[in-house]
Amino acid sequence: MAKQENPFLNIDFQKMMMDFKMPGIDADALMSAQQKNIEAIASANQLATEGLQAIGKRQAELFQQTVEESQKTLGALMSQGAPEERIAKQAETVKTTIERTVTNLREISEMLAKSNQEAFDVINKRITESLEEVQSLSGKK
Repeated sequence: MAKQENPFLNIDFQKMMMDFKMPGIDADALMSAQQKNIEAIASANQLATEGLQAIGKRQAELFQQTVEESQKTLGALMSQGAPEERIAKQAETVKTTIERTVTNLREISEMLAKSNQEAFDVINKRITESLEEVQSLSGKK
């Protein structure tokens, strides 16, 4: 199957802006600002993707640990013993499982919040820079 190319990637926007000359607008500065915007979005997307990959990897690790621990616990619960001992073991197992689940959920939530914050910081920084660029361009008139 032939790979399709995006026709918009072959457009020379800078040349178009230069040909479309508008008085009082610095086309080079405008194109530079837009390029920085695109780079910031790409960087934020990359950070978000890396964050989600890390979360997915950690979730897989936690799932593997849970399966292994469940197998061990099930074996221990099936062992011989008085009914009172087995009930006590089950109660302790449930308590431990709930505590571990809450800890794991907290860890995943913190990872997600950190990933979102990193991506947001990139976009926020670019917005601040963009506003400063607009102010400096408007001051040149």
